[in-house]
Amino acid sequence: MGGEETVVHRGSLAAPLIFMIVISFQLLSRWLEYLQKKGSKSAVVIQLRGEIKQLLKEASSLSQPSTFAQAAKLRRSATAKEKELANYQESQSKEMKMSYDLYLKVLFLTKVLTYFVLIFWFWRVPVASISQQLVQPFGRMLSWRAGATLNNNVMVGIIPWLIISTRVSKLVCRLSK
Repeated sequence: MGGEETVVHRGSLAAPLIFMIVISFQLLSRWLEYLQKKGSKSAVVIQLRGEIKQLLKEASSLSQPSTFAQAAKLRRSATAKEKELANYQESQSKEMKMSYDLYLKVLFLTKVLTYFVLIFWFWRVPVASISQQLVQPFGRMLSWRAGATLNNNVMVGIIPWLIISTRVSKLVCRLSK
């Protein structure tokens, strides 16, 4: 009786802990993707945009036929600044993409390693128990590698629990946008 009580107690704490680990990986991944899409406004970009705006403003104020050459020169200068801005933004975009890709790969490897550790740790131990009536047709799939039923409760294995937790955490992240 003491062994069953320890397994049930360990499983009752494991299910929410595993779910929190899975959802934290999901939230961290979404946060990194958001930061990658958002990008950053550097001082150089702000300065170049200000200079372009100022040059175009000066060029539009020169509307007399005698100042046409000066206005054209300012417009060409603004066009050159726009090209410089585009080149700078492209190089920054490539650098950011490479760094975020590295972070996402590290996160993915950490997630895979954590899942393997959890699977190894809870391989034949039930993670949670659910009433057999609630999961009537799927009870056998949920109890895969965790044992049979105990006191009319289905013992949920680690692999089905990880799959369910991943699906639920993706849904929660998608709804929280």
